[in-house]
Amino acid sequence: MQLTHYTDYSLRVLVYLTLKKDKSVTITEIADYYNISRNHLVKIVNNLANLGYIMTTRGKGGGMRLALPADEINVGEVVRNVEPHFDIVECFSDKHANCRIEPICKLKQMLHSATGAFLAELDQFSLQDVISNRNLKKISITSIR
Repeated sequence: MQLTHYTDYSLRVLVYLTLKKDKSVTITEIADYYNISRNHLVKIVNNLANLGYIMTTRGKGGGMRLALPADEINVGEVVRNVEPHFDIVECFSDKHANCRIEPICKLKQMLHSATGAFLAELDQFSLQDVISNRNLKKISITSIR
């Protein structure tokens, strides 16, 4: 299973905001911290705000923060909401619905089941769970600019 960069960066934004707690954070701050495109993050932040995961404030002193407590944001739900598709093989796509071996092939069914198990595993965790071992990795709020 591979997630898109869009989903990866969406999760990174949420994790960063989780570490910052109630502080307001800018897109530039997150882009600099992760060394990723600010322009790409603008789209991601807009989507996360539209989905209700973050709140944004424009203007001087503006920024973003989590709209919900970190323990109320489910990782599996976030992935489902931001990942554009789960077409991990060509036959999952409507564009390729005429697969020649589909009548005898069970791969699609197996991969659907595996994807369901992957998401079910993520459903067990909140954003708070993601950062629960940050001290073991020597990452703390103070190490984030």
